[in-house]
Amino acid sequence: MAAILWLIAGIVLAAAEMLTGDLTLLMLGVAALGTAGISAAADLPLWGDALVFAAVSGVLFLGVRPVLRRRFGTPPPLPTNADALPGKSGLVLEEVAAHSGRIKLDGEVWTARPLDPADVYEAGVTVYVMKIDGATAVVWKGP
Repeated sequence: MAAILWLIAGIVLAAAEMLTGDLTLLMLGVAALGTAGISAAADLPLWGDALVFAAVSGVLFLGVRPVLRRRFGTPPPLPTNADALPGKSGLVLEEVAAHSGRIKLDGEVWTARPLDPADVYEAGVTVYVMKIDGATAVVWKGP
C-alpha cells in the first residue's frame, strides 16, 4: 500500500513541476517514484521508505539538479535592437568617411563611419556593420 502512495505522490509532484519550472518538485517526484519502486520490491517499513526517499532526494538535488539547471535553466541570450546589428550588411547611400555618411541597414537609414578613419566608401558599396556606437554604425568594407 505504501508503494502506491509513493507512486501517486511522485506523479503529482512531477506534474506540479510544470507550474514552477524550478526542477525542485521534479527531483522530489523522481525520488518518490524511486521510493515507490524500492518499497514495492523490498516491502520496507515507513522509516525505511523515508530513508530511501531522503537518500534519493539528496543524490538528485546535489548531483542531477545542478546539471539540469545549467543545461536548461537559462535560455541563450538573443541579441535585439542595436545589439543584433553587428555582422549584418548594409548599402552605402552617401559616401561614408571619417565624419559623415549614411547606409541602409535592415530597411532603415543609419549614419555611418568607417572602422578605419582613413577609409572612404562610395555610394552603392556593400559594407558590414562591425559595431554600433550610439546612433552611428561603424562599418567595414571587408577584404
